[in-house]
Amino acid sequence: MIFHLAQQTDFAKLAETGFYVADSLYSEGFIHCSRKSQVSATGSRYFKGRKDILLLTIDAQRLTAPLRYQESTNYELFPHIYGKINADAITNYEKILF
Repeated sequence: MIFHLAQQTDFAKLAETGFYVADSLYSEGFIHCSRKSQVSATGSRYFKGRKDILLLTIDAQRLTAPLRYQESTNYELFPHIYGKINADAITNYEKILF
């Protein structure tokens, strides 16, 4: 499993299209994700105090878009999804606060 911190407004579009898309797909070419051990630091770094964030749990085996682990912050490997996230790959979501 991998994880993605999503804005609720972006996640709401999933019901209409069957896919989840973050702005980073268009601006950087991929959707940022984290391993479980990276979620807290990522959330604190980028989403501290925000009340509109959801933690998506994603089954990497179900993804229809390519997944690559690439070096990013602090030279750690982070999962990046190079395409839209198909709805059936998202196994859970919950509101989260950092």
